Amino acid sequence: MEYVTVSAKIDKELREKLRDLSIKPSEVIRRALREEVERRMEEELRMKAKAASEIISKVGTENWTRSIRETRDET
Repeated sequence: MEYVTVSAKIDKELREKLRDLSIKPSEVIRRALREEVERRMEEELRMKAKAASEIISKVGTENWTRSIRETRDET
């Protein structure tokens, strides 16, 4: 796995608190970024599912059922 460096500016008081509490900022930043990426990907998937649901509802249940049956018959 290849890594890149990401930096963030924080105030001195926060840095001192991190140091006093033995918190490694790099671990916190990595975890926060992973969680944010996951949250955004889930949100994007929800939006796509909603859009697909709207399209499917316009086609109608009977058409979908017929289409699935036709596809099964082809295989």
